[in-house]
Amino acid sequence: MGSIVLDGVSVRVAVDGRPDPKTLLDGISLHLTEQRIGVIGANGSGKSTLLRLLNGLVAPSRGQVTIDGADTVDSVRAVRRKVGFVFTDPLSQLVMPTGREDVELSLRRSVRNPGERRDAAAAMLNRFGLMPLADQSIYELSGGERQLMALAAVLAVEPAVLVLDEPSTLLDLRNRELLRRTIAGLSQQIVMSTHDLDLVRDMDRVLVVDSGRVVFDGGADAAVEHYRALAAAGLPPVGATLAPHTPEDT
Repeated sequence: MGSIVLDGVSVRVAVDGRPDPKTLLDGISLHLTEQRIGVIGANGSGKSTLLRLLNGLVAPSRGQVTIDGADTVDSVRAVRRKVGFVFTDPLSQLVMPTGREDVELSLRRSVRNPGERRDAAAAMLNRFGLMPLADQSIYELSGGERQLMALAAVLAVEPAVLVLDEPSTLLDLRNRELLRRTIAGLSQQIVMSTHDLDLVRDMDRVLVVDSGRVVFDGGADAAVEHYRALAAAGLPPVGATLAPHTPEDT
């Protein structure tokens, strides 16, 4: 497996109306070599920011991120050849009218000959059982079919690392299971954030992120229990009457 290193990484962003920048991640140091790495945490905890660091979509404000020694800022093109990124919503990623065209677009730089590119795209679509859907509008596909199309388009260029940002969020149970089986069959090093605690149990190593920090790093079962305890902390007792929500609370 590859080597993903985050060395003292912090991410801070300016926010309108605030005198000081907002901290999204604070002092993250990790060395990731396992094949399947999960990232869990509440919304707004910093999960997506952490993932976006890995292919240069976000640059660290402090510290350094490297993929097999390539710096994500200084060598961003080399990093993006190594790291494929799949977004939560495939419609933000599928830019062509059909899945076939999208996969061919991904191959445009690596396969110059149009005929060879079409054959390579067909082979990738066949791999995922998507050829019957290849020429349908992406808007006619189900959420699971779109997610698999987006995955096929990313994998067509054979990245060494695959980063998935909450890939099961928009999927029903059947399509989530299809995605789970597909991920299990991949040879790439995988880094995946998810709220699906069943899906994360398939991972070799799991990070729990809270308030911009990694608060747990270990095996999947222990990570899930840590996250459950973290999420339950501060909740009112069972049966307690919750105060009504008012606009002033937002």
